[in-house]
Amino acid sequence: QVQLQESGPGLVKPYATLSLTCTVSGLSLATNDYYWGWFRMSPGKGREWMGSIGYSGSIYYQPYLKSRTSIYRDTAKNLFTLQLRGVTSEDTAVYCCACGSTGSRSRADDYEYWGQGTQVTVSS
Repeated sequence: QVQLQESGPGLVKPYATLSLTCTVSGLSLATNDYYWGWFRMSPGKGREWMGSIGYSGSIYYQPYLKSRTSIYRDTAKNLFTLQLRGVTSEDTAVYCCACGSTGSRSRADDYEYWGQGTQVTVSS
């Protein structure tokens, strides 16, 4: 059974760096053809793809977030992380990690397994 679990702070101060971790069980990050992504959901914007890392380590970012976003992975621990720099109230959202193996890495419908999501609020 594939499971993904997000972890990280629920409250982040403005202009700080948000760091979230997705710990995966039941499937190796290096499994051929799989990609591992981060999404966020907020009332005003719906579900938004932020970026993903592929089984070979290739990384793709949402273009308008690229300057503030980094995605890393630790294959030994089977987890991947999201860093979002310079957060503002506009970054308040539920953040989710997910994985898929077919279709588009930027389209939520193509992801097969999802974490439950974690609320992140940006506030002083």
